[in-house]
Amino acid sequence: MEAMQILRFTTGIAALAIAAASASAAPASYYQWRSKSNGQLACSQTPLGEGWERASGPYRDARCEKLIVVK
Repeated sequence: MEAMQILRFTTGIAALAIAAASASAAPASYYQWRSKSNGQLACSQTPLGEGWERASGPYRDARCEKLIVVK
């Protein structure tokens, strides 16, 4: 019976740890990307491919208007 109590306790602790980690997770930042071929700008959370380079960021919004200020 004691082994079952240890298993329940361990499972409960693991569930609490997972809940705490997901509660503190933040969304990914947005960056402004510049095309290497024509200089066009795009806003995305992920790199757009080999033909793009990061121009500025990070931003809070999908329009790349609100810069994140790092202290």
